[in-house]
Amino acid sequence: MQLRVRFAETDQMRIAHHSAYVVWFEAARIEWLRDRGLRYRDLEAAGTSLAVSAISIEYRAAAHFDDLLDVSVVLREVRSRRLRFDYRLERSEERGPSTLIAEASTLHTPVDSDGRAVRLPEPWRAAIAPLIAIAATP
Repeated sequence: MQLRVRFAETDQMRIAHHSAYVVWFEAARIEWLRDRGLRYRDLEAAGTSLAVSAISIEYRAAAHFDDLLDVSVVLREVRSRRLRFDYRLERSEERGPSTLIAEASTLHTPVDSDGRAVRLPEPWRAAIAPLIAIAATP
C-alpha cells in the first residue's frame, strides 16, 4: 500500500509523529486482507474483532510531510487465538533511492463483542492460514 504523509500527521518540524505509524500499519493490514478477499467488516459483522494485543515498532529514519511511503505487510502466524503481522515502511523511490523508515509487528487476539478472547472463526482461519508469508519479504 502507498500513502502520503499528511500535514496533520506531523509535528512542528514536519516530521511524522510516532502515533501515525500505528494508523498506517492498520490501514495497510485492512487493505492486505481486502486484497485477498477477506473483508474485516465481515468478520466484525459476524461478531469477532481482532484486538491488537501487542505492537512493536523500530524506527529507522524520519518520515516527513508529503513523503510518499510504501507499506508492506506479511502474515507471519495464524493460531486459533492469535495472529501476527509484520510490516516494513519505506520512503518511495519518488525522490531517490528508497529508505527504510520503520519495521513493525502486531499481534492480534480474536475477541467477541464483549471483548472476551475467542477462537478465530473456522471459515476465517481456513481462508487466512494458507496466506502465511505469501507476500515476499521485502
